[in-house]
Amino acid sequence: MKKLANIIVDISHEKVDRPFQYRVPEKLQGILSPGMRVFIPFGAGNTMRTGYVIELTDEAEFPEERMKEIAGLPNESESPEQRMIALAAWMKEQYGSTMIAALKTVLPARQKVAQKEKQEIELAIPKQEAQKYLQECIRKHQTARVRLLSELTKEGVLPWELVTKKLNIPASTIKSLMDSGIIARKRMQYYRNPVRMEADPEKAKLLSDGQRRIVENVLFDYDAGSRKPTLIHGITGSGKTEVYLALIEGMIRRGKQAIVLIPEIALTYQTLLRFYKRFGDRVSVMNSSLSAGEKQDQCERARKGEIDVIIGPRSALFVPFERLGIILIDEEHENSYKSETMPRYHARETAVKLAQLNDAIVVMGSATPSLEAYSRAVSGEYALYTLKERLTGGCLPQVYVEDLRQELKDGNRSIFSKRLQEKIEDRLTKGEQIMLFLNRRGYAGFVSCRSCGYVCKCPHCSVSLSEHMNRKIRWGSAGQKMQTVQENKLVCHYCGYEQPALTVCPSCGSRYILGFKAGTQQIVEQLAKSYPKARVLRMDADTTRTKNSYEQILSAFSNKEADILVGTQMIVKGHDFPDVTLVGILAADLSLSVSDYRAGERTFQLLTQAAGRAGRGEKPGEVVVQTYQPEHYAVQYAAKQDYEGFFEEEMMYRKLLSYPPSSHILSVQMTSEKEAEAMLAAAEAADIARSCNVQKQDSIIIGPAPALIGKINDIYRYGVYIKNKDYQKLVEIKNRIEKTRASQERPKANCQFDFDPVNTF
Repeated sequence: MKKLANIIVDISHEKVDRPFQYRVPEKLQGILSPGMRVFIPFGAGNTMRTGYVIELTDEAEFPEERMKEIAGLPNESESPEQRMIALAAWMKEQYGSTMIAALKTVLPARQKVAQKEKQEIELAIPKQEAQKYLQECIRKHQTARVRLLSELTKEGVLPWELVTKKLNIPASTIKSLMDSGIIARKRMQYYRNPVRMEADPEKAKLLSDGQRRIVENVLFDYDAGSRKPTLIHGITGSGKTEVYLALIEGMIRRGKQAIVLIPEIALTYQTLLRFYKRFGDRVSVMNSSLSAGEKQDQCERARKGEIDVIIGPRSALFVPFERLGIILIDEEHENSYKSETMPRYHARETAVKLAQLNDAIVVMGSATPSLEAYSRAVSGEYALYTLKERLTGGCLPQVYVEDLRQELKDGNRSIFSKRLQEKIEDRLTKGEQIMLFLNRRGYAGFVSCRSCGYVCKCPHCSVSLSEHMNRKIRWGSAGQKMQTVQENKLVCHYCGYEQPALTVCPSCGSRYILGFKAGTQQIVEQLAKSYPKARVLRMDADTTRTKNSYEQILSAFSNKEADILVGTQMIVKGHDFPDVTLVGILAADLSLSVSDYRAGERTFQLLTQAAGRAGRGEKPGEVVVQTYQPEHYAVQYAAKQDYEGFFEEEMMYRKLLSYPPSSHILSVQMTSEKEAEAMLAAAEAADIARSCNVQKQDSIIIGPAPALIGKINDIYRYGVYIKNKDYQKLVEIKNRIEKTRASQERPKANCQFDFDPVNTF
């Protein structure tokens, strides 16, 4: 049994970097666990304070005889903070992280943010006395007092801003009336509320038989004590959100609270609107666009039970609810649920653990579930429900797969295939809406020489440079516009390195050195030329940098202020526009070229989700998929909207190559300014993994080898991949690597772990 405990005294973000070590008394040995609250003597005067156990250990940081002993346990129920600290300890072990990094991830920030305050003026004397005093003021022609007292005798209480601005009452008059005891000023603190919507309340819709069956079964199982996670596999437009709303209503009736995870901040507006219509001010949002004060206030509102539902991306998972009953994960398959910074946790598994700590349930939904979630559902680890009909009664859209190779042979050099051009013209004539999805961001790709194949690369990073075009106006000495000059430059998107664009190949001297242009901006420009009367909106990372930009673009398109919406991945995820009857998918196969074992799965998901945006209203929809690889199984199954067929074929490849979910992967990445140091550290990690593999020989070890991008910003990157069917075996290997590095005076290179990575390093 561990005899020492590392304890934090203050759990605000600014203070968690300083744990203190205490001896565990014999009566508490075997009882304490990470997250538990304890009483400890603290400081020179041994003042009794409350602390939280973050780790139990036998490794003393200084002589034990000098350590103080834990005084005891408080007699109180478990708090949200205790559960979050227990979750942080689990994340540290499962994902490879420091405890401090895990704590800073799960604990709500408590920054020094000024509390919002509002003031009111109220009568301090009975109403009858106030009316008598009002008559006296009228007689004396005290107009300011008359204005104020006339309103107060009618309303009783008035906001300070109304009194000082609209009624224009001088400060001297207010002070005089307060000194006389006629009126009083009240100061009240209030919470910032990022949800500012004007929407009429909406009653629950009548559920279909399939929807009702899911809601009734999930709530029945919950009441019966089952906490098995649930996966809802519903085709696009089948009404998964209405199921979520009904499940939350059921939980609220049981006195519980709900977390709703969505994959992108872009989904917040439409999702929040639907939830706000149902739950009003009892719903709030948590995402990166909120100010520090807004985030802090939402956590306080949740802690005090003033809200029932919180909506947001994966960070919303850590809002401190006292009575958490359900965690809903919409579009469960999305990569954004996996953190790319330490700890590299996945929201799906973390939500399941958080639900266990809160005696809650997890419900996931997707039209294209991740192979990990669906395989668990097929095996019985998750409960599985399916929705195979669209709520509108309509069928899935008609999908056309256009071979761009044939288009080129036929002389069509446009971005748009002939069929897509015809369909766009048809929809514009009918006044229907169109979405054009580009499976890529940016104006231009890499720059290369058509003659010798030379590619322009960053001197600091192993990546190609991208071409950027800026138009600048040159002005004359008298201030008149002289000319517009186009300045081209090459930019590295990793370190920010820039250089002028090349006109001659530095390798062979050829002038055929050009950029591959395939971005949303170019598509918008092409649409303007081909369809000058069409109203076009663009939605990508460049047009959504400012706060509320997502909502502005989506609401404008929803209100039919535009005919065509052009965008990257963010336009195909969960949005519901009834008037969209045509979806064009441009460069559908670009994601197939990524060196990643999930390339086929990602392509299938993107194409299926994009196709699902068409025909969600009463009018039938059509989808045009443009690709250079029409024969690829991911494209074929997406065109047929056949998830089960894709799952079976993709799982064969995963089993053959020992990839998740058939097996698990631990990625160990070493980085250093010295290449030899990064390489040696990766080799050491590989040797440790092999030493753990001597007996069973059940692990597959790949590497050490340079990372896919071997150098970023002059930092070298080497890595090792370790595959094993047993996740806990990989955790053991991770622990061995950590222990070895901790025993070194100066560990070679920096180390990061990633379990079942969604991106190759």
